[in-house]
Amino acid sequence: MSAPLSKELREKYNVRSIPIRKDDEVTIVRGSNKGREGKVTSVYRLKYVIHVERVNREKSNGQTVPIGIHPSKVVITKLKLDKDRENILERIGKGREARAKAKSAAYPTRQTQSYS
Repeated sequence: MSAPLSKELREKYNVRSIPIRKDDEVTIVRGSNKGREGKVTSVYRLKYVIHVERVNREKSNGQTVPIGIHPSKVVITKLKLDKDRENILERIGKGREARAKAKSAAYPTRQTQSYS
């Protein structure tokens, strides 16, 4: 269950998306809760949804329940980093850089001719 990273994090780590986990901070980018921000309180893998703090609805009996949001509809703005997650980001980033470098070497840009 991966979620895309914000533009700042994407440039910093050279990674487009990463599996979401509890305590990541996200911004909702689609749906009726668009624009709301908060920390991920739970990742419900069976239903493919995440719950974000302060994104609740009230049931008919007055009880509040968290609204499930699909991970593709949020953007991660702050990561909860530990040693393993830093290693993953580093590994993915290196692979993307190497692929981009190999691609540019394999397909050099052609010089355009001017017809004057």
